[in-house]
Amino acid sequence: MMKADAVFEGGGIKGIGIVGALSYCESCSCFEWQRVAGTSVGAIIAALIAAGYTAKDLKRLTINTKYSDFLDKDSIQKVPVIGKALGFLKEKGMYSGDKFEEGMGKVLAEKGVYKFKDLMENGESRLKIVAADITQKRMLILPDDLRDYGIDPNEFSVALAVRMSISIPFYFKPVELTANGSTSYIVDGGVCCNFPITIFDVSDTPRWPTIGFKFQNPDISYTSRGRTDALSFMADIADTMTGDNKTVWDKPENLARTILIPTVGVESVEFNISDEKSIKLFKSGYRSAQEFIKNWNFEEYVKKYRTSYEDQSLA
Repeated sequence: MMKADAVFEGGGIKGIGIVGALSYCESCSCFEWQRVAGTSVGAIIAALIAAGYTAKDLKRLTINTKYSDFLDKDSIQKVPVIGKALGFLKEKGMYSGDKFEEGMGKVLAEKGVYKFKDLMENGESRLKIVAADITQKRMLILPDDLRDYGIDPNEFSVALAVRMSISIPFYFKPVELTANGSTSYIVDGGVCCNFPITIFDVSDTPRWPTIGFKFQNPDISYTSRGRTDALSFMADIADTMTGDNKTVWDKPENLARTILIPTVGVESVEFNISDEKSIKLFKSGYRSAQEFIKNWNFEEYVKKYRTSYEDQSLA
């Protein structure tokens, strides 16, 4: 079994495909994950892997999770008929995200993980989460960048950091981060970097590989199908903002270390996904990892792309 770091792309409900890919990697004992990073749903998966959950555990959680429960509402959003509109106007999101954070906290607590200090190894967090500060117009790598806000990274809640990263604009209200006398609005990391594949790269020869997990997105948008309602419009905005913007993923050296997962027509915010489509997406990820592993050779990769590591790190 080879040591490796893993980076997971954001993509909402499409994360089921990543679970499928991880399941194949686990079945063939290919990799022993060291450090993990992700954006949005990739942050969820990364946090669970860092906490000690296996791919088998993730599959169980996937089967037992009712994703529509994430679409919780607080007091203003529960107002009949106009609640979603009020939530968007007053709180900048149709859904609160509170229930997600609570659920994430409980799952992490089962492994004894509450704060980033619980994931430290040799003075560094094994987990990196990408979020976006739209007030300061910057990408956040959590927990590292919390120091810029006068916050101790070690004492910061992992569940809250994941919630920041999954706060899809217009869907979930942003997280307010108040520090140094000012407030920033934190949203889905896909606004800045949906696939931080270079986050663990260094200028010298890597000790072990970084394996990326990314979606292939041939999806047709809601509105292109003739849907004109407000939710379809917002779904397309969410998919666009959590797309492949401002990344370097398509460089040959990054494609060569990335498992590309066809999304079989599943959209990011398809929270009412059917069992049939879930299984299809899981199998898509499983087969994609199988094909990748068949052709992957780390030594050959380093020989071919050695110089590509210089000056690429996001960290």
